[in-house]
Amino acid sequence: MSRSCVFSVSVFLFFSCLSAAADSRPNLVLILADDLGWSDLGCYGNPWFETPHLDQLAQEGIRFTNAYSAAPICSASRSAILTGQTPARLGFEFVTKKEVGYQPMKTPLRAPPYTLDLPLEKVTIPEVLSKAGIDSAFFGKWHVSRHHKGYLGWSPTHGPLKQGFKWAAEDFGAHPYSYWNDKTKRTFLDLPAGEMPVDSMNERAVSFLREEHKKPFFLMVSHFHVHTPVHTRAEWLYEKLLAKIPEDHPRRKDLAHYGAMVTALDVLVGDVLQALDDENLKENTLVIFTSDNGGHPEYAGNSPLRGSKWNLYEGGIRVPMIARWPTHIKKGGICDTPVSGVDLLPTFAEAAGRKIPRDVDGRSILPLLKDPAAELPTRSLTWHFPYYHPETGFDKAPAKIGVNDGFTSQTRPQSAIREGDWKLIHFYEKEQDELYNLAEDPEESQNLRDTEPETSRWLREKLDISLEEMKARLPIAREQQKGVVAKLLVFR
Repeated sequence: MSRSCVFSVSVFLFFSCLSAAADSRPNLVLILADDLGWSDLGCYGNPWFETPHLDQLAQEGIRFTNAYSAAPICSASRSAILTGQTPARLGFEFVTKKEVGYQPMKTPLRAPPYTLDLPLEKVTIPEVLSKAGIDSAFFGKWHVSRHHKGYLGWSPTHGPLKQGFKWAAEDFGAHPYSYWNDKTKRTFLDLPAGEMPVDSMNERAVSFLREEHKKPFFLMVSHFHVHTPVHTRAEWLYEKLLAKIPEDHPRRKDLAHYGAMVTALDVLVGDVLQALDDENLKENTLVIFTSDNGGHPEYAGNSPLRGSKWNLYEGGIRVPMIARWPTHIKKGGICDTPVSGVDLLPTFAEAAGRKIPRDVDGRSILPLLKDPAAELPTRSLTWHFPYYHPETGFDKAPAKIGVNDGFTSQTRPQSAIREGDWKLIHFYEKEQDELYNLAEDPEESQNLRDTEPETSRWLREKLDISLEEMKARLPIAREQQKGVVAKLLVFR
């Protein structure tokens, strides 16, 4: 054989090995629930709701007990997941709207103007993965750009296909969003026991998995469940749950509808997992399931945690998170190390063999997936919510934020930081802090600010330094507003 032939064969074998190595990288699947509370799943202790598929996923992988969303609200949290940056750094701390403006409320402080779109220059998970030759698909709720032709409509300039995804389809599926505008459809369907309404959105994701894949892929299934409107069309499931919830529970019927939505979500996740199994993709696919924020107080309750969606007590930001990767994760693992939604981008980047971008706030949790007891360098987690909620009826909402009281309470501008077991929440109206030891007081019922002044001072300084470094937008007194509005509007 000539030298040229030997050289050609060597080159061929070299690149063949590279190709084989690339093909050994995992497929990546992110399943994101909407408003699912920390205690809504059976594997997290819920006594009524049935979630066998997610419970099995936890048994086959690892369950995180201190997982957090990056924000207590949808758009901000989803932007953080996609970019690995905190809402404070992104300047995206609230939900997107149809047009530029401020909160229409008379309050002591003025919150920053609404952010409408996740900027295209921000690098997202699919854009990071594309540099590794991994294509990405998106199905479900987007909500990081202004509404287009209706609530949650995808922006033609800032939708998934403009943010790195190669395939995407807009579809409400079987969620009440798909029929709520027609009051005649807010009824039960004639479904036999055990059968659920067809969810076209989830079917698109399953169909994607059943296609032939010659190289690794990233799939993001972004569910609308279990966001309001809370309603099920499966009467058999509603009746089953109604029988399990105590008759004296004040929100019994609402919880039966809500629990049915939680089970519907579980069934949809089960269909995705079954497709991975059927297509022999299970063993080398990293699946991560989590929620975008804490649960709605009128349904999820979030007990024993205080607070809910919209505020920075634990009930608003602690979420379920489960990961499975059979070739790397041992079954039945439980991890108590605090992790965050901003960790997903660096985790997927490392799993795909890509360098983690330097400007992300998260870190890869691959070491924890391989060993739940792994000791990682100490870090702080920060949250920033410079807004008021609810925007309608704020004055009539209860001022106190409680535990599983069923009320949407007043949330006022606040920021928070956690390091170790300590957590500090800063409230901007009165420039006051609250300090909690989460190991001893997960309900956040004992404010230790006065008994632990050094710890309170230390954490407050760290929070202030972190927010300043991120150029966080702060709420301002209304008398200070004149002369700075223009600056706020061009901050982006």
